[in-house]
Amino acid sequence: MKNSKRSLTRISHAVATAVLAMTASHAMAEDATLATKFEKRFSAQYKKIKDPANGYFSSEGIPYHSPETLMVEAPDYGHETTSEAYSFWIWLEAYHGRQTGDWAPLKKAWANMEKYMIPSAADQPTNSFYNATKPASYAGEHSLPKDYPSQLEFGVPVGQDPIGTELESAYGTRNIYGMHWLMDVDNWYGYGHCGDGTSRAALINTFQRGAQESVWETVPHPSCETFRWGRNGGTQGFLSLFTADSNYSKQWRYTNAPDADARAVEAVYWANVWAKAQGKGAEVADIVKSASKMGDYLRYSMFDKYFKKIGNCVGGPYSCQAGTGQANGQGLRDNQHYLLSWYYAWGGATDVNAGWAWRIGSSHNHFGYQNPMAAWVLSANADFKPKSASGQSDWGKSLTRQLEFYRWLQSAEGGIAGGATNSWGGSYETPPNGTATFYGMFYDEAPVYHDPESNTWFGFQAWSMFRIAEYYHATGDAKAKAVLDKWVPWAMANVKFKNDGSYLIPSTLEWTGQPDNWNPNAPGANAGLHVKVTKSSNDIGVGAALARTLIYYGVKANDTAATQLAKRLLDGMWLSKDAKGIAVKEKRSDYLRFDDAYDANTGTGVYVPSGWVGTNAQGATIDANSTFLSLRPKYKQDPDWPKLQAYLNGGTAPTWTYHRFWAQADAAMAMLDYAMLVEAP
Repeated sequence: MKNSKRSLTRISHAVATAVLAMTASHAMAEDATLATKFEKRFSAQYKKIKDPANGYFSSEGIPYHSPETLMVEAPDYGHETTSEAYSFWIWLEAYHGRQTGDWAPLKKAWANMEKYMIPSAADQPTNSFYNATKPASYAGEHSLPKDYPSQLEFGVPVGQDPIGTELESAYGTRNIYGMHWLMDVDNWYGYGHCGDGTSRAALINTFQRGAQESVWETVPHPSCETFRWGRNGGTQGFLSLFTADSNYSKQWRYTNAPDADARAVEAVYWANVWAKAQGKGAEVADIVKSASKMGDYLRYSMFDKYFKKIGNCVGGPYSCQAGTGQANGQGLRDNQHYLLSWYYAWGGATDVNAGWAWRIGSSHNHFGYQNPMAAWVLSANADFKPKSASGQSDWGKSLTRQLEFYRWLQSAEGGIAGGATNSWGGSYETPPNGTATFYGMFYDEAPVYHDPESNTWFGFQAWSMFRIAEYYHATGDAKAKAVLDKWVPWAMANVKFKNDGSYLIPSTLEWTGQPDNWNPNAPGANAGLHVKVTKSSNDIGVGAALARTLIYYGVKANDTAATQLAKRLLDGMWLSKDAKGIAVKEKRSDYLRFDDAYDANTGTGVYVPSGWVGTNAQGATIDANSTFLSLRPKYKQDPDWPKLQAYLNGGTAPTWTYHRFWAQADAAMAMLDYAMLVEAP
C-alpha cells in the first residue's frame, strides 16, 4: 500500500482514542442500575445460551451447531460443531467480558477450541516430512460427483510454498495452528478418534467432490483414515471415492474454513481493546498472541491451491505455470492472491516413518469470506503483529486487495456478487471469451458450490458487509465507506415490517451479468451486473448481522435512518424470544431429499461408483443404492424423526424451530452493539 505506515499509524491512534472513550464508561455496565434496555437484552440472551438446560454445549463444553439434532445444512447433524460456531462463541465471550469485566469465559472458550478444534501435534504427526518446494500432488476438481475419484497426477507442475519455512522459524514447529472445520461432537457417526470408534469430539469431513456436491450428496468420513471403515477389504477406506491412485496409505487430513479463523482474530481484537480499557489487558494477553499466530497461518488461504501463478492460469494443469513464491517489484508474490479463499488444507501419513505430508491453498475466492477488519488488525495493530517475517506485510496487502475485491464485485444496485477463481473449472481450464477479470483471475458468479448457488444467500451479504462496516467504524477508510454508501440503501430498501413489528429481510438473491474488468486506477461502474431479491424471510441470525452492519455504519456515517432501522430489526426479533433464545418457525422443503436416490440425469442424490461397496461406522452399507438417509440410519432414532417420516410419506410440510448457535450469539451481540454505540455512546 502507498504510504501505508503513515496512514495506518494515524488510523490506529484515532481508533484507539475513540474506542477507549466508548468503553471506559461501560466496562462494568451489567449493574442493574446502569444497564440500558439493550444491555439487559444481551445479558438475558447470554444467560440462555450458557444455561446447561438449554443444550447449547456438550459435556466437554463444546458448542453444538444447534441444540436440536435433526438438522441438515452445511453440517449434516445438529450436534456436530464447526469452526464457525467456535468463532462465534469466542466473539460472544469477548462481548461478555466487555459488559462484565469477567474474562475467564473467553479464556475458557479459547482453551476449549485449542484442545478440540485445532489438531494436536499427535494428530498431525508427520509434518516434519513436509517439503515446501513440492507442497502437494495435483488432483483436478470436477463438476459432478460422478466425475470422481479424481486421478492423482504426479507430473503436473506445482509451485513452491514461500511461508512454510518462515512459519517454522517463527514458531519452532511445522505443525499448523488453525481450526479444522467440522466435528462430530457426540461421535454420532461412530468413527471416534483416529479409528478408535468410541471417542467423542471426533474430527470428520463431508464435502469432497466438486461444486455440484451439496450436503445431500456427501459421504461423511473420518479425518483420520485408518481403513477400518469405507471400502470393504481394508486397503482404501473412503479415499478411493475421492482420489484415484495405484496404492492408498493411511493418513490424516484437515480443512480450514478461513472466515471462521478470521472471525476469531476479529473477536480477540475487541477483547484486547475492552480489557485494556478496564485495566485488565494482561488477562487476555496470551489469547492475543494465539490469535496473532492463528492469523499468521491463515495466510495459507491466500495462495492458489497448488501454489501456481496467479492470473491467466489457463490451458489446463500442465500449461498453467508453477509459482516461485518470489515477490515482484510491488512486493507481490506470483502465487498469492492475497484474498481469503474458501479453504486451506493439510495432511500426511499416520505412519511416522512413511515420510510425507502436504499442504494446499485454494484457488476460489468468495466475497462472503473476506474480512478486512481482521486484515487491518493483523497488519496495523502492534499487539497482533505476526511473528513471521512477512506476516504483517502480507496482511497489509490483503487489506488493500480485499477492499478492491468488494468494489469490483459491487452490482449496479449495491449488492456484492460472487467472487473470482484462479482455476477455472477447478482444473485451470480456459474460461469463455469475455469473462471479466480481477488481477487475471476470472469472475465466478457462484464460487465453490452450485446446489444451491453460493451467491444466492443474503446471509453472506450481511456477514461480510458487517466486517466492512466494523472496519469503517474503526478507521474511517473512505474506500470502505464508498462500498457501504451504495450497499446500505439497497439493503434497507428491501426490508419490510409487518403490523406486529416483525420483519422480512432478503433471503434469496438472483444475479445477472458480470462486473467490468478490474482497473484499480479507474474502477468500472458495473452497469451490466444486477441483483434482485427473489425471496424474503424472518431469519434471526441474518437479521442480527444486518442490524449490526447498520449500527456500525450508521453511527460512523451519522446516518440515523440506518440506526433506526437496526433498532426496529432488533425489536422485531425480540418478539420471537423463547425459553432457549430467539427463534422462528421455518419449513424445510429440501428435507424431501433425505431419501432421494441417485439420478444420473441430474447428478442429484448420493453417487457411489458401480462396484464400490463399503460400510460406515453406523453400520450402513455404502454402494450405488445409497441415499442421504441410508448412510445415516441413526436419524430414524431421532425424537423428531416421526414428523419427518410423515413428510417423506407424502404428508404436509412440518415446521421446525432451530436455535443455531451462531445466530443466537449474533443476536446477543447485536443487542450490545446497539447499547454501546447508540443507546449510550
